[in-house]
Amino acid sequence: MAEESLSWCEFERVVMVAGTVIRVEAFLEARKPALKVWADFGPYGERKTSAQIAGMYTAQELLGRQIVGVVNFPEKQIGPFRSQFLLTGFPTEEGVVITTVERPVPNGTRLA
Repeated sequence: MAEESLSWCEFERVVMVAGTVIRVEAFLEARKPALKVWADFGPYGERKTSAQIAGMYTAQELLGRQIVGVVNFPEKQIGPFRSQFLLTGFPTEEGVVITTVERPVPNGTRLA
């Protein structure tokens, strides 16, 4: 599938950074199985999101892991919950596989 090309300036506007998962809860009010995820993004602060990853991950598997989040999208209301970042991942037939880092980096490090 051919995608429209982006300029480097457009890519740089998307702030994708590493963060460490510090809290996870079931999102019982969600229509599809989801988790509430809180992450520490260093200089970007602690932020929360809702992610439909409950079929692939447990809270215990996520706690302490470094993930990649987009932190400059507008906040989004998801039912009674306010999402403050986009948890990135890859959709598969089994569910979404979250984007993680191969080795630890400081929280808030931007994807380059």
